[in-house]
Amino acid sequence: MPRLTRIYTRTGDDGSTALGTGERVPKDDPQVEAYGTIDELNAAIGLALAQRPAEAVATELRRIQSELLNLGAVLSTLGGKGGAGPAIADAHVDALEAACDRLNAELGPLRNFILPGGTPAAAALHVARTVCRRAERAIVSLSRQVAVPDVALRYVNRLSDLLFIMARYENRERGVADVLWDTEV
Repeated sequence: MPRLTRIYTRTGDDGSTALGTGERVPKDDPQVEAYGTIDELNAAIGLALAQRPAEAVATELRRIQSELLNLGAVLSTLGGKGGAGPAIADAHVDALEAACDRLNAELGPLRNFILPGGTPAAAALHVARTVCRRAERAIVSLSRQVAVPDVALRYVNRLSDLLFIMARYENRERGVADVLWDTEV
């Protein structure tokens, strides 16, 4: 476990940062973009949690936040040498799928696209969902340069699905109807 006694180091003042492997790269390196967007996703989920969602949602989100730190660690050490650290595994994807199935079973079927919004927690979950999709795109871009574990892409893909379901679930729990896309506008 890293121990941070000081947050600033001044080593990044030149536009570079250290990967988990110790290698220094520009701050706009695709690897930094990928794990940085995972960090942004984690912050978006923290914002959703601050909106006090239903306990069934909050419990899952707290677990997911730790898993996202693991995923960020995986992405920051790709291509490097070193011991095995935190990982994302098929079991994590399975847990996301189980949560999708459990929460979605309580929702009615969708017959049209819905607009992001509703309760503050649901709106924050929709924002997190879109950040998750951006993280997925960043990981796909990174995978063209370095081998990325397949499970990483499956994880973020499934997570974005779960965040969408959670937003709908949160609205239902609070008695707020999803707003359907008005195709006549």
